[in-house]
Amino acid sequence: MGVYDIAIIGQGPAGLTAGLYAARAGLSTAMFERMMPGGQMGETAQVDNYPGFSEGVSGFDLAMQMSGQATRFGAQSIQEDVLSVDVSSSPKQVVTAQGTYQARAIIFAPGARSRKLEVPGEAEYAGKGVSYCATCDGGFFRGKDVVVVGGGETAASDAIYLARLCNKVHVVHRRDTLRVSAASRQQMEAAENVSFEWNSVVREIRGEDGKVSQVVIADVETGEERVIPTSAVFVAVGKVPNTEPFAQVLPLNESGYIVADENGVTALEGVFAAGDVRTKRLRQVSTAVSDGANAAEVAAEWLSSC
Repeated sequence: MGVYDIAIIGQGPAGLTAGLYAARAGLSTAMFERMMPGGQMGETAQVDNYPGFSEGVSGFDLAMQMSGQATRFGAQSIQEDVLSVDVSSSPKQVVTAQGTYQARAIIFAPGARSRKLEVPGEAEYAGKGVSYCATCDGGFFRGKDVVVVGGGETAASDAIYLARLCNKVHVVHRRDTLRVSAASRQQMEAAENVSFEWNSVVREIRGEDGKVSQVVIADVETGEERVIPTSAVFVAVGKVPNTEPFAQVLPLNESGYIVADENGVTALEGVFAAGDVRTKRLRQVSTAVSDGANAAEVAAEWLSSC
């Protein structure tokens, strides 16, 4: 198979952009993805917050465009599941179920998946009122009543954003106080159309005519259940980085994200990170694209110095 200059693990927007920039820099580049390109973006019905598409674009179509652009410049797409890596060897090793690949540098961009509630109706109505991204899907529910589940900064940010669009925002949280900054708390309390369902958890998401219509919540102390009519449920209970196969070899924080700076540089020589998998504030398609470009550029500089 030879030795690639760069192996990129993941073909979401970060990985595909890294592949594009690496290939355009004249580096032999392998991009690994166990399924179709795009990651979570590829599963998004419509992306309305990525510049250049005034009418929005389907996540699948955007992924295909990004993939085609990267491969047109020579990046190789390898549709295999990465099982493990050896970043201490030279060259580095990428092991899949089909074989072992070698590369001088690795960019990790496997993304992060939204943590699920694991309640009845969640999977059934995903994309039909159940959403894991308020900034992606909030505009579809303008003027409607919606529910936000969670009590951290992401839930607060979602509620504040949705309060500007929606008629009513119910925030469901299992505790009696939010785990947010003072500024976020003040903004939420100042929004007249935001209400709180304290000490409550979601038991079930119900629908009608193929879309969300109700959510059943329960008091964590008494077990008493109550039904809230809603057009959407925005789940904001955290993300799970896709770093499980690499946990023993990469520098991870307590939440499992790869510790890297704004350029994707990690503490390991020739190892970089991009996209939702790295420590960062905002996780969006646009920020993932920026990460991929930066990581590829810095990786190219590192390779030229070796």
